[in-house]
Amino acid sequence: MATTTDTHPPLMRDELMLRAMALKLHGMVAHWDELPQDELPWVKQLIEWEEVERKRRGLERRLRAAHIGRFKPLADFDWNWPDQCDQAAVSGFMTLDFIKQATNIILVGPNGVGKSMIAQNIAHHAVMQGYSAQFVNAAQMLGDLAAQDGANALRRRLKHYAHPDVLIIDEVGYLSYGNRHADLLFDIINRRYELKPTLVTTNRPFAEWSEVFPNAACVVSIVDRLVHHSEIMVIEGGSYRMKEAKERATKKKKTTRSQRATTNKTLSKSTR
Repeated sequence: MATTTDTHPPLMRDELMLRAMALKLHGMVAHWDELPQDELPWVKQLIEWEEVERKRRGLERRLRAAHIGRFKPLADFDWNWPDQCDQAAVSGFMTLDFIKQATNIILVGPNGVGKSMIAQNIAHHAVMQGYSAQFVNAAQMLGDLAAQDGANALRRRLKHYAHPDVLIIDEVGYLSYGNRHADLLFDIINRRYELKPTLVTTNRPFAEWSEVFPNAACVVSIVDRLVHHSEIMVIEGGSYRMKEAKERATKKKKTTRSQRATTNKTLSKSTR
């Protein structure tokens, strides 16, 4: 018959202590040598409960901080719709190797081809795998930074955007910005350069970014740091949102016609 010591050997005891230390259960660790061997199963259960609960809360916290919003899963995306969209490259992004390599991702294409949707899927997958992420509209981020009152407040917000493992800046190029905004964007890109990846969606090729930030001397430096270690994917095609809107309109017309036909038949029968 196995003894309690055989069931819970010193190796397990040491492993449990390391897990308790990782959870920063300082009181338990301080009195670890006082724990009777036959109470290790109960201690093991407590540690497992704490680990699971902390993982759950950590995931919820990262999801809230990411501000990803609602998005269509990649599994529901019609890959045959865009004229050009490298599905294999997107699958490669979903391995998250770009995070370890601090490689930027630049998604270039016209409105409605799925740039933001792909970026949101990448951000969500990163969060689910334990990374921190933040999805933010370019105008929102630059407006937030420009509105900070005082050097200390600005420094805190710059640190806020530089901190996530993955920063997604959405819709660069839809609006034009002043020199101040260009300088702030450069600061963010520069803080993350070669340390953490930045994912950018834009409707403008880099050759046109001087129109997005007219007269800003740092545009060349922004582009230079973004593309130095980067994967650039160009998506071409018509707006998928417009396609869906037309399909809904067509479906609605058919439904209306069917309802009218049914109503007319009912009225015809009632008048006989």
